[in-house]
Amino acid sequence: MTTSSPPDPGTERALLDQVGPALSRLRRRTSGGRGDLTRNLVLNVVADAPGEMTVGGVAAEMGVTQPVASRTIAACVADGLMRRAASQADGRRTVLELTDAGEAERRRFASEQRETFEHITAAWDAADRTRFAELLIRYSQDASAWSTRRHIHGGDSANTRPED
Repeated sequence: MTTSSPPDPGTERALLDQVGPALSRLRRRTSGGRGDLTRNLVLNVVADAPGEMTVGGVAAEMGVTQPVASRTIAACVADGLMRRAASQADGRRTVLELTDAGEAERRRFASEQRETFEHITAAWDAADRTRFAELLIRYSQDASAWSTRRHIHGGDSANTRPED
């Protein structure tokens, strides 16, 4: 059995510098278009929220201005995918909820994304495909936790590890 040596720091940095552009290309090439991508993001942000979600919360989670988030949310409301409701915690606040149609749209997006993933990775070894899916999901979960910590603590917590 051979053991691998630690990666050369220069090589590792060069590889990691390609992650952001690769994720950008992935988003552009695996969605049904910019509108679908944005709509999918908004639906997932609202559905995945641990509590009530507001327009401001969607904007913060997506890293966009409130007017940008508001326009996408308004389109989702107009299309019957989402509704505005009074907060159960504070009736003066308006929160966002998915409708049954919004949940169905999320499932449709997820199905399309799974099919795209399967097509792109069709020539991969099954173990590689599964491991990549596991790591991608882990990355997404850690990114959400990092984003939450960053908003709670205010400012950049780039040096904070997920287990901190």
